[in-house]
Amino acid sequence: MSVFPPRVATFDCYGTLVDWDGGLGTFLHALALRLGDPEPPPGRVLRERWEAIQFELVQGPYRPYKAVLVEALRALAAERGWALDDGEGEALVRAMRSWQPFPDTRPALERARAAGVRLVIVSNTDRDIISHTLRQLEVPFDDVVTAEDCGVYKPSEIVFRRALERVGEPPEHVLHVAFGFKYDIPPAQRLGMRTAWVNRGAEARPADANPDFEWRDLWGLAELARTPDP
Repeated sequence: MSVFPPRVATFDCYGTLVDWDGGLGTFLHALALRLGDPEPPPGRVLRERWEAIQFELVQGPYRPYKAVLVEALRALAAERGWALDDGEGEALVRAMRSWQPFPDTRPALERARAAGVRLVIVSNTDRDIISHTLRQLEVPFDDVVTAEDCGVYKPSEIVFRRALERVGEPPEHVLHVAFGFKYDIPPAQRLGMRTAWVNRGAEARPADANPDFEWRDLWGLAELARTPDP
């Protein structure tokens, strides 16, 4: 039986709380210009191709996320014919540490927290990168679970099982909030967690997807947190 408002909200971080699309798209397009790409596509196109490469990488043997960032960047550079030097991978890591939260993130999370909802990040990253992101978010979280902690990346259920163990609540009391389907929504649902899709881009819902909630931003969580138990 679903329990709402939830006792715990878990979050994918990048793309849900932090502007991943804008940050990565801007970085890749600026890199293309700097490396002399004569006809670089829009940042969105470069980002989508980079993400497709990353998705394949994280389903292989575990490696630190910094290595995933660099390897995906090298693969994209090879496809585009960019002469990438070793420093560009570290530049991407530095950029990711500084990407900013969406305008609604901080106030919506603060409202949910004030209503008694525990906040937990579940992220495909490592402790070093997420530590910088937490400073950008400026919201206290009750816990943070990373791929580094689990030795595997989402969409593996291992990550979500670890998060449930850490929060100590049955899955029906936990709402997982995420912007992406491939990494987050299906594995969370399989474990009995409730799910909310933060569809900031008003994208078409995949035919096989059925999240419990669909929101354009995190204000949906703030309102849900204030909903009294039936």
